[in-house]
Amino acid sequence: MALHADEDGGEGSLIDHLIELRMRLMRGVAVTGIVLLCLLPFANKLYGLLAQPLLDKLPDGAHLIAIEVASPFFAPLKLAFFTAVVVTMPWLLYQAWAFVAPGLYKREKRLAMPLLASAVALFYIGCAFAFFFVLPSVFSFLTMVTPDGVAMMTDINAYLNFVLVIFLAFGLSFELPIALVILVLLGWVTTDQLREARGYAVVGVFVLAAIITPPDVVSQLMLAIPMCLLYEAGIIAARLLAPKPGAVRDDA
Repeated sequence: MALHADEDGGEGSLIDHLIELRMRLMRGVAVTGIVLLCLLPFANKLYGLLAQPLLDKLPDGAHLIAIEVASPFFAPLKLAFFTAVVVTMPWLLYQAWAFVAPGLYKREKRLAMPLLASAVALFYIGCAFAFFFVLPSVFSFLTMVTPDGVAMMTDINAYLNFVLVIFLAFGLSFELPIALVILVLLGWVTTDQLREARGYAVVGVFVLAAIITPPDVVSQLMLAIPMCLLYEAGIIAARLLAPKPGAVRDDA
């Protein structure tokens, strides 16, 4: 696929690009749909696994409830769909990569795949960190501050939305090193500027953590401290991957 066509073949090239884009989208949707169909029989078990961090902290006899009539059906279905998207994320990103790769320079191709793989891995690590460490601490805090005489019985749909937001917040926050590397490769900032802005970055990280996490110090620290470490990791990775001064761009 050539991204730069001459004037006579421009229309045909555009149609070819659209056809290939449709093919890539169909492949991504098809595989996601297949994974979703495979997960549907286990949707309730998936939800039970997701609810375990809260159930472990609830008092004896307490449990989740379904306020809406259709919640017992739609909540596990939503979780199965989210899980299918997360599981097929490498395949979806590969389809995007295969579409744009022919128009990239050789150096860009060499860097793109490691960056994509690292982005997926960091997102998974962020979600796992949220599930195994953040959620138990958050629910422990919330159950501890529940007033006497109040039974903590959360709606299953509200709980799912809360957990998915936490997953997305931590998964995307863990992409910070990739974002820094891309900014440096694009030439928008330098590693020296990132080091000089370290103090502002730390303040911004703690403000962001206070906004996207529940109102307890533990969960805020559990997001802010890893992001500060990831900021440093991003500076190191950007310094290693940034082109050396005077390097000639490879157009092949």
